[in-house]
Amino acid sequence: MLQILHNPRCGKSRNCLAFVTETNTAFEIINYLENTLSVNELKALIKKLKIKPIELVRQKETIWIENYKGKSLTDTAIIKALAKHPILIERPIVINGDKAIIGREIDKLENFLK
Repeated sequence: MLQILHNPRCGKSRNCLAFVTETNTAFEIINYLENTLSVNELKALIKKLKIKPIELVRQKETIWIENYKGKSLTDTAIIKALAKHPILIERPIVINGDKAIIGREIDKLENFLK
């Protein structure tokens, strides 16, 4: 079953959810702001996404700019920041087994679900 890390206040996340709903694919919604991910869960997610930790960061968020921007951070420090401030996590994320995608673009999401 698909899992969608979802923020209901985000338009891209709502669009992703609507698209997946139209495909009649079974899925589970995870509100990652309420059910925060641990450091280990974030590491596993980053591995599934096949990206560097910094690529999961919403770098225009105020928390990032005020606390982390311009600093030399290790991957571990970035992951800890994401765990501490889940609002920094890019969204939406669609997980299918051992693969995942940041589902901001519907055409990429469509290919991922095939």
